[in-house]
Amino acid sequence: MLTACACAACGSGSAGSHAAAHPTFGHGARNPWFPLNAETTFVYTGEKDGQNGRDVVRVTGRTRTIRGVRCTAIDDRLYLKGRLGERTTDWYAQDDAGNVWYFGEATAELNKAGHVTNREGSWLAGVDGAQPGIVMPTDPTVGESFRQEYYKGHAEDHFAVVSVSASVVVSYTASAHALLTKEWTPLEPGVLDHKVYIRGIGLAKEETIKGGDERWELSDVLHR
Repeated sequence: MLTACACAACGSGSAGSHAAAHPTFGHGARNPWFPLNAETTFVYTGEKDGQNGRDVVRVTGRTRTIRGVRCTAIDDRLYLKGRLGERTTDWYAQDDAGNVWYFGEATAELNKAGHVTNREGSWLAGVDGAQPGIVMPTDPTVGESFRQEYYKGHAEDHFAVVSVSASVVVSYTASAHALLTKEWTPLEPGVLDHKVYIRGIGLAKEETIKGGDERWELSDVLHR
């Protein structure tokens, strides 16, 4: 089995007994709240900073080995007013207990000409002190908190479980037993986001509730 240090996940709050200090990665059961099914595309509609947009997130069949762990690549393309404004590749892996780990991202903002203007927020576990973190535990419990990522001064997102019985309605689906989390980073202390996940689907809704203007709702799921 492959192993990786999990100390990043315990950086703020309780990581729970199911988040082992030294997890193994192999062929664990799939996490129902954050499935990584290859060739699945999630389409979100919403707005950012007053601009209507569409966010297309695709779980690819590509992998990358990071710190000895084979990670799945997820491509994220954000279109604002019909123009590609951001492109990101994230790398995730699931441990044998079912926790989903975040091992890095390569992100870029583009101008109207399609040229990259900013890569801030990019990081890779094991490079320049960056560490992986947990983005979804296998059995979310109200009150638990986790560090999702750690690259000092660049990527320091945290989240906490708020409810496991939230109600959500989006154009694609609805649920009365959804998972609600709150997300923040010390790099932007005035900003707070809420995310809602549906079992068997994944992220269904995301909204900045303090310090920003951004919201996205799941409008379609495509399988290839």
